Amino acid sequence: MADFLGMMKQAAQLQSKMKAMQDELDQVEVEGVSGGGMVQVRMTAKMEVKAVAIDPSLMKAEDREILEDLIVTASNDARRKAEAAVQDKMQSLTGGLGLPPGLLG
Repeated sequence: MADFLGMMKQAAQLQSKMKAMQDELDQVEVEGVSGGGMVQVRMTAKMEVKAVAIDPSLMKAEDREILEDLIVTASNDARRKAEAAVQDKMQSLTGGLGLPPGLLG
C-alpha cells in the first residue's frame, strides 16, 4: 500500500511539473532559417509561428516559387528546433524517473 501511495504522490508531482513545463514552453522561441538567412521563421516550442522575415531581394514576381520553398524550409527548420526544445524540457523533467522513452511525449 505504501508503494501505491508513493506512486500516486510521484504522479501528482509529475503532473505539477508537466503543467509548469507547458507554461515554460509558451516562452521558448526558436528561429528557423533558409536561403542563407534570407528567410527566417520564429515560432514557439508549441509550434505557433510568431513571425516571418523575408529579405527584400526575394520580393520579385519571378522568384515567387523560390520564396515559397524557402518559407517552407525555414518553417520546417523552426519546427525541428521547437521539437528539440520540447525534448530537452521533457528529458530534464523525467530524467530521474526511469520512465520508458516516449511514455509522456
